[in-house]
Amino acid sequence: MTEHEHTDDDDRPNSSEGRERRASDVPPDTLRERQSFVRTFVRKGMQYTDELLQENDDLRAEIAELREEVGQLRSQVASDDAIRDLLRTVERLETERRELLERSRNLEATHREEEGRHEEIEREVSDLANLYVASHQLHTSLSVPRVVQHLHDMLGQLVGASSFMIYVLDEQRTHAVPVASEAVPADYHREVNLENHRVGDACLTGLPKVREPAGERPGSLDDPIAIIPFLADGRVVGVASVFRLLPQKSDWAEVDLELFKLLGAQAGAALIAANLYQRVASPTEALRGIPSAVETG
Repeated sequence: MTEHEHTDDDDRPNSSEGRERRASDVPPDTLRERQSFVRTFVRKGMQYTDELLQENDDLRAEIAELREEVGQLRSQVASDDAIRDLLRTVERLETERRELLERSRNLEATHREEEGRHEEIEREVSDLANLYVASHQLHTSLSVPRVVQHLHDMLGQLVGASSFMIYVLDEQRTHAVPVASEAVPADYHREVNLENHRVGDACLTGLPKVREPAGERPGSLDDPIAIIPFLADGRVVGVASVFRLLPQKSDWAEVDLELFKLLGAQAGAALIAANLYQRVASPTEALRGIPSAVETG
């Protein structure tokens, strides 16, 4: 722990019991939010699929009735005139049958397309739910340990990283200090000098650096497979380094890249807000100075 971090701990107020009761420290039921969000969209897709299947069954039943009518007409032929009339009727019915069969094939093709689209929509809704839950978690807690835990869970559960480190920059902006990790060797737990290091390059540009394909080879401390800088007011204040993905995940999904954007845009602000909030005794004290700041702004 650096000297700067020790000073922050000493400046904290002693009203820890009051902070423990804050609703912002209570983690939301993420599973229930996600399931409710997805279930609404899935139900509509299933209803539309059932309607297509019912229409297809009705067409098949109508075709069966037409075939029965053709058989009855053919068996009732008793004269040449009747034969000519029946042949015309048969021709008409055969034309209708072909049209109905074509409609049936078209409906089946549409049904297959809708099934594929339904799966795509379900996947998109699931991705949106992940992004919503991730953003919601970051900003509903004003406890530094809780925010760091949310970042840890997002990388592990939503991105699918099996090995990673989370850093914050020191005041001089020369080193990245580790604050959380998952499945990394002991020698990874040290400050990273930003000079001549890939993490430093990402902090200098403020842009994520993501290796594609991700599963080509495992990353290392000096060569992660993904580096995600955390920005606040246009400046990098922290960074996440991903070294490996879960065995069942061979490459990044589209939603992973969106999550990286979300982390880059919101994680820094969430860490700063939680850190400043822990230095005051109450929520109203944290709002002190806002009226004058608005007037001068």
